[in-house]
This record gives sequence, C-alpha cells and structure tokens, in this order.
Amino acid sequence: MGKMKSRMDESILVCVYYGPNGERLIKRGYKIAAIMDCPLYILTVDPAPLDDFDAEKSEYIERWQELAEELDVEAFIIRDDETRPAAKVIKEVAHQYGITQIIIGQTAQSRWEEITKGSFMNVLLREIPFVDFHVVSVDRAIKHEEEGSFEKGVRAYLVQDGDGYRINFTLSKRAQYEGIFFKEIGTDFNNGIFKFLQNNKICQVQIEEDQVLETSKIQCKVYD
Repeated sequence: MGKMKSRMDESILVCVYYGPNGERLIKRGYKIAAIMDCPLYILTVDPAPLDDFDAEKSEYIERWQELAEELDVEAFIIRDDETRPAAKVIKEVAHQYGITQIIIGQTAQSRWEEITKGSFMNVLLREIPFVDFHVVSVDRAIKHEEEGSFEKGVRAYLVQDGDGYRINFTLSKRAQYEGIFFKEIGTDFNNGIFKFLQNNKICQVQIEEDQVLETSKIQCKVYD
C-alpha cells in the first residue's frame, strides 16, 4: 500500500472505532490527504486480542483493510490487546509515523466516547501538542440495520477431511488452521463462518454442517 507523495512533511492519521462512521472518517481523511498529496494512515485500538473479536468487529476490520488497500493508504494499524489509555497509543503512533494531523469523529462510539468529548480532547492536546486535530461531525441517525446474526465466537480448528476440511473444536496434531468460529443463530448444525488471522489480515471461509464449503478460499496457513 502507499505511493510516493510529494509532501512528506505532512501526514494524516485517521482514528476509527467500530460503527458505521469509520468508513466516512477514512474517506474524509483520504480527501484531505489527496488534496495535500501526503501520506495517510489508519489506526484502530482495542483492549481485546484480535483473535477474540466477534463477527461484527471482524467485519469492520476487514472492510477498513479493504478500503485502505483501495485508497493506497500507507498503513492500516491495528493495536489490539492494548491496556494503555487510548491517548497514549495515539501519541505513540503519531511519533512513530511522523503524524502532523489527526482525524477523529465527533459522535461517541463505544469506549471511544471519551475521545470525542472536550475533557479527553484536552488530554490529547496535552499528550500530542505537535499535531493538528480535525473533529469530524458524523450523522447520529446512522444505525446498524440489524443486530448480529451470529453467536459469540469460539476458538476452533480446521482439519483435513478427504479433499476438504471440517471444523473441530479440539486442538490436535491434525489441525492445520486455527481461528474463531461464529455459529449462525437459530441453527442446530455447525453452520457459520470461520475466521483466521495471517499477516495481519483476517481471512474467512463458510462452514456448512461442519464442512468448509469452498476449500479454494483457504489461503492463510497458521502453522508452517
């Protein structure tokens, strides 16, 4: 990702958290970066490990990653399993990548509600006095069209089964892929999606009655 920009003295960081407004913030950051012809970075922070994300969070991560590739973003930065205050993480990333402008959303989103409030904004200004902040107004009317259609994810493994793979919930020497299985709500069978991480990219395959539907879509091995 990323192409040589004419202005390397400026760089923009978009901070996103889960919700429908993340994509809007990224696109706003892209427009500003395109006008200035400078590098663009995306950051998301979460206290949970990446492989413990539920299906909804994983979908957002995947979409932002796709968007970052489409827009030639310099880097999509995921700081998972993070115990430090968000301001400390943003400060660290800003220093690491030479950030001069930071974009955040105005509407409260989950634990990042504090970021968009005046009190936390003051903390950010004290922590990162060397950057300019853009607080973008977002539409509070945007809602999720539907609640999640999957149960909470559980750790699972894919094992060889003839020419294909089937899902198993016990680690064994036959396990070739490790990840999280999200079972569809309202089914008695193991139907759903299996997600796994490789090179900071989340991959997924469809599971129907324990079996992987499209084996050709498995491209990321967990074990060498």
